[in-house]
Amino acid sequence: MSETDIQIIVDLIEEIKPHQIYAAGDLSDPHGTHRVCLAAIYQAIDKLKHRDYMKDCFVWLYRGAWQEWDIDQIEMAVPLSPDELMRKRRAVFKHQSQKDSAVFPGSDKREFWVRAEDRNHATAEAYNLLGLAEYEAIEAFVRYHF
Repeated sequence: MSETDIQIIVDLIEEIKPHQIYAAGDLSDPHGTHRVCLAAIYQAIDKLKHRDYMKDCFVWLYRGAWQEWDIDQIEMAVPLSPDELMRKRRAVFKHQSQKDSAVFPGSDKREFWVRAEDRNHATAEAYNLLGLAEYEAIEAFVRYHF
């Protein structure tokens, strides 16, 4: 990762001035791409955090197919209907690297989309067992505080 890489992210954030940024916070990603990308995003945010528009910007971290946040860490839970879960599956299929078995699957041989859906189903089930509303699936996020 170079200063040029970080500057690309800085420039993009400066152009858009987003209210929300979503980033893969999956540091257990077996090939380490998420870790490198997240480090670049953190460095870009560190350069921009003093800007007025960043006071209204939340950075939300999600997990990939390998691991979910612990239930007590989750700060935003987004319910997914069966149709929304299917839409997510189709979106995953648009990424060539995610279509079949992962390049670095670790010990889990399931296809990426299966693992991701199973994770979303398990999160919904955990919320249901806590006595909360029952959903098909839930996508969970943790806020990065800068």
